[in-house]
Amino acid sequence: MKDQTHQPLHNPYEKPSVRNYALVILTLVYTFNFIDRQLLSILQEAIKEELLLSDSQLGLLTGFAFAMFYVTAGIPIARLADRGNRRNIVAISIGLWSFMTAISGFVQNFVQLLLARIGVGIGEAGGSPPSHSIVSDIFPPEQRASALAFYSTGVNLGIMFGFLFGGWLNVFFGWRVAFLVVGVPGIVMAGILLATVREPIRGLMENKQVTAEQVPFSVVVSELWKRKTFRHMAIGGGLNAFVGYGTVNWLASFFIRSHEMTTGELGTWLALSTGLAGAVGLYLGGVMGDKLGAKDKRWYLWVPALATIMVVPFQFIIYLTGNTLLALIMVFVPGFLQNVYLGNSIATTHNLVGLRWRSTASALLFLILNIIGLGLGPFAVGYLSDTLSDVYGSESLRYAMLGLLPGVMVWSSIHFFMASRTLDEDLARAPD
Repeated sequence: MKDQTHQPLHNPYEKPSVRNYALVILTLVYTFNFIDRQLLSILQEAIKEELLLSDSQLGLLTGFAFAMFYVTAGIPIARLADRGNRRNIVAISIGLWSFMTAISGFVQNFVQLLLARIGVGIGEAGGSPPSHSIVSDIFPPEQRASALAFYSTGVNLGIMFGFLFGGWLNVFFGWRVAFLVVGVPGIVMAGILLATVREPIRGLMENKQVTAEQVPFSVVVSELWKRKTFRHMAIGGGLNAFVGYGTVNWLASFFIRSHEMTTGELGTWLALSTGLAGAVGLYLGGVMGDKLGAKDKRWYLWVPALATIMVVPFQFIIYLTGNTLLALIMVFVPGFLQNVYLGNSIATTHNLVGLRWRSTASALLFLILNIIGLGLGPFAVGYLSDTLSDVYGSESLRYAMLGLLPGVMVWSSIHFFMASRTLDEDLARAPD
């Protein structure tokens, strides 16, 4: 690598205001990503009734089937992003997934809805890895975890609006209209992204000049997997995502079945607890990582480890209490802490790899997160709920979530602590 002299006229992101604007736009795109993804969970009880679906089928729709196409398409798209125009890839992706969300409102059976959700998954595969790479190229390393955490608040903002809009649209207009109303604005967002955000220059913020040669995919996989830090962090993140997706995809159904709440009222509560509170927690987790990590890099992994283990006592209260108000209030704490790991994990992954590895590294991280988390979490909860239904009836979902989720969070926390033990060594071996 050769040093590169900064040339402000050629750097579209020299001004902080321009960097921040691009970050906000990308975060809004990510918000639409999770609105479209999350919408199904608040609507699934109404869909289940009309289309006569089982909990296992619902778990496939929100989890495994979506995740398989999401992660399968993610790798080749990320490889393209590591050598091509990342902004254009993100714009095309949001247009596709928004269109597939809109047509979900016209399905007539399980297979048609499954195909529509597969289309959403393929579209969303092109959203995050290129965006992660853009953010890492427009912000300096010491601000990277905070910036990526801000971007990642799109997860919780999307959950918030998905619950809020989906819940009330379902009450007044039905689930089909909800899909249509939520899908169309994303197509408009694609145009805004193309018109107002520019492709950044790779490596400029780190005063490095990147070569045109792309590192072979096998090398990226091999080099990442050799690092114990990445292995433990990815597994810890995947287990955390297992609980996160298992919770967010079934929490609405739990309150509807066990506490007899309506989707409108429930959507408002969950929008605030798992949406707004989660966005604040995720961002503050990244800020804490950057602040404490300036003194000891291991804090980038200690922060998620501590946040993860703190969730467990509150999970027991939520799923054991018969008091609806208490359960709703307790959801705020896991909501706040659940995704703290995300910004720090993405930033750490990017710090372990070279400049033209970043989209691919993000895609590999998300492949693990989504196979374990999105692929297995919702389906495992749904399958266990079906298995327990003969014994517990309508309360089977309560005991499925109680039996699975707290133990997996403890397991996740252990992996984050183990990842911190080799972080300094692995950062020292990071390639240019």
